[in-house]
Amino acid sequence: MGDLFKLLESRICANARRSVEVYAREVPEFRAVAATGPQRDALVEFAVLLRRRTVELAADERPLGGDDLARIVAAGRERALAGMSLASHDHVLGLHSALAVQELHEAAGPGEADALMRLLGWLGPQGTAAKDAYTHGFLDGQGNVLTFTHRVQQLATALLGGDPVAAGLAEVLGMTLAPRYTVTVVRIAERGAPPPAGERERIVGALTAERPVPLRWREPLELVALVPGDSAQARVRRRALDLARAVASAVGRPCAVGASSANRHALPDALAMARRISAAAPLRAVPREVSTLQDVFVELGAGRLPEVERWLRQVAQQLARGPDLVATLDAYYRHDMNRLATASHLHIHPRTVDYRLHRARELTGIAPATAHGVRVLTAAVARVLAVSA
Repeated sequence: MGDLFKLLESRICANARRSVEVYAREVPEFRAVAATGPQRDALVEFAVLLRRRTVELAADERPLGGDDLARIVAAGRERALAGMSLASHDHVLGLHSALAVQELHEAAGPGEADALMRLLGWLGPQGTAAKDAYTHGFLDGQGNVLTFTHRVQQLATALLGGDPVAAGLAEVLGMTLAPRYTVTVVRIAERGAPPPAGERERIVGALTAERPVPLRWREPLELVALVPGDSAQARVRRRALDLARAVASAVGRPCAVGASSANRHALPDALAMARRISAAAPLRAVPREVSTLQDVFVELGAGRLPEVERWLRQVAQQLARGPDLVATLDAYYRHDMNRLATASHLHIHPRTVDYRLHRARELTGIAPATAHGVRVLTAAVARVLAVSA
């Protein structure tokens, strides 16, 4: 065994104790796990075992054995059963990697290049195997302390944050990760206090029981679901709309739905876009559509210019002075300016539609059936529907 391996072996106990001290100092939940003497001794013992096996196996260039990996799995499970969160688990793994590099840097001296390269070559694949085993044990242990609903939300959070732990979470939940998702943001109308945490948990539980997709209640008035597939596919949009309608029914409030599709590794950007789309999408007691960028690009562009926003607000205020003009124009444009279809949808006489369109022109100075009218009035109507229902 070379000098580097001998030096590392001589420092095993000191490095193990230091690692536990660092984890306890930096991670409050780990500090709670190490609260008593026996608990801390057990943690140090595991840290010693990891380092001893690293030196022994790396020196002979042998991989971790089945017993080694089983011990690591058991340690991960113990941390979960002790109440550590996934965020703390990730933090500890990050600190462990940093300490491993620091320990090598402290021990490596001149003339140790060959031994150092051999050790680094071993640490690459074996470190990954150990990390995967520890994470597998941790996620498996969480099944005994967290509800299925909570873990589904963990999976959604991991996917939306680009966290590689998502693969392990999906495995223990029995879900298959898709190569592409439609991030669907359901925005709930601000009417009084938001649903309390317990009610949100109940609704998510009911949704996941019927629709096994990753989802999370991201904000008090915002639920995010990851529907496998692209929003260009009719079946995907149907699934997203079905989920949004279930949310609106459960909370008893109007909802707006925005969606953006992306490959699995680009979901953080898709979430940001879906949130902007949902903010411009219409609030409806029963959602009728899933809005995408192609549906609200005018509203998104107009919202970036305060001058345009103020002008559209003035147009909307003018429309508010007439009888049901916003609802009529909304139906008129959604039915491709067909008077008869609009009247049928609104359950009114076609002459009433004519009167309301004429009244809209009188109040705004804009003819609804002209190209200019379509451009301006659709944007003004969309603005009203996005903030009221």
